[in-house]
Amino acid sequence: MIMKEDKQDYKYINLELLRYLQDRQNVSQRELAKEMGISLGKINFLLNALINKGAIKVRNFKNNKNKLAYAYYLTPSGIKEKTVLTIEFFRRKLAEYDTIKEELERLEKDIKKMQGDEILEKDNE
Repeated sequence: MIMKEDKQDYKYINLELLRYLQDRQNVSQRELAKEMGISLGKINFLLNALINKGAIKVRNFKNNKNKLAYAYYLTPSGIKEKTVLTIEFFRRKLAEYDTIKEELERLEKDIKKMQGDEILEKDNE
């Protein structure tokens, strides 16, 4: 069972993968795995999922070493998916920022109160 955090992680990885493929289509899965810092198996899984969703299309071609290589292209659906993921990611990070900002304000108040209590204790000595 995939947890909520895992789904968020996959969304972020998919966003990074779509960004990368938008900028550079002629890339091997091995190169993608290396660039993104994830396993070759995971790249294969993610690419197949995006292909099945219709977010990317794959074309094969002959590369310099006389081997078949692949080019990955974002489809209109893939561009829409990237846009949706970008907005979701932005909203998520903005909410995290707001939460952290509130926590920092509470901590700052606690520290000032502790410093004030220390001054009172020294005055009472």
